[in-house]
Amino acid sequence: MSEPGELTSTSLVSCWSRAGRYGNFHIAISFVTCGSVIKLLNVKHNVRLHSHDVCYGSGSGQQSVTGVTAVEDSNSYWSIRGTRDAMCHRGTPVKCGQAIRLTHVNTGRNLHSHYFSSPLSSNQEVSAFGEEGEGDHLDEWTVHCSGSVWKREEAIRLRHKATDVLLSVTGEQYGRPIHGQMEVHGMSSPSQHSLWKAMEGIFMKPSEMPAGGQDYSHTHTEF
Repeated sequence: MSEPGELTSTSLVSCWSRAGRYGNFHIAISFVTCGSVIKLLNVKHNVRLHSHDVCYGSGSGQQSVTGVTAVEDSNSYWSIRGTRDAMCHRGTPVKCGQAIRLTHVNTGRNLHSHYFSSPLSSNQEVSAFGEEGEGDHLDEWTVHCSGSVWKREEAIRLRHKATDVLLSVTGEQYGRPIHGQMEVHGMSSPSQHSLWKAMEGIFMKPSEMPAGGQDYSHTHTEF
C-alpha cells in the first residue's frame, strides 16, 4: 500500500534522456548571462531545480521537474537561452523583464508549464518539454528582478509568460521512485516559495561567444 504523497510505479514512468556532464566552473562576473549553464536554488526550501528520466504518470505525462537537496548532480544544470522570437546572445547580461528559455542540459528539454494540475499539491504542473532544445511558446519564462540586469547574488522570480504563474516550491515530497524530491509547480501569487538564486555553473562572458552549435549543449572547460 502506498504512503501518503508517494508516487507508485503507475504514477511515474521512464522517459527518454541523454547523458551529459558539466563540472562546477566559476568565473568572477557579477551577473547572469545568456548561454550560461547554471543551477537554480529555491531560497526558501534549499533545493535545486532538477529534471531526469522520469515522466509524470498523470497530468501531461511529460518529463517531470523537481527540487533536490543534492548539490553535485548533473541533472540540475539548465542552459539560459533566448526565445523563438528573441535572440539571447551568449555572454550578454539577462535583463530584468526579459523572456528566456531554460533548457535541461542532460535531456535537451525546456522548462515548461500548462493548465494541468501538479500531482501532489494540485497547483499548476511544471514539466520539461521538447526535443533538442525546441518546444513551443509554453517554454518561455520572464525574469523578475530588481534593477536592470539579473545579478548573481540576487533572489529572483520566474514568471511563466503564457499562464502568468510563478515557478514555486512549497515543500511537498515525492515517494518512490524519487523519494524525498520536492514538487516544483506554478503559483499565481508571489511569496517566499517563488524566490530562486543562481548557484553553481558556467557563466559566459561576452568574449566567449563561439559561432554555431546548440546553446544547451556547449561546454567550456578552460576556466
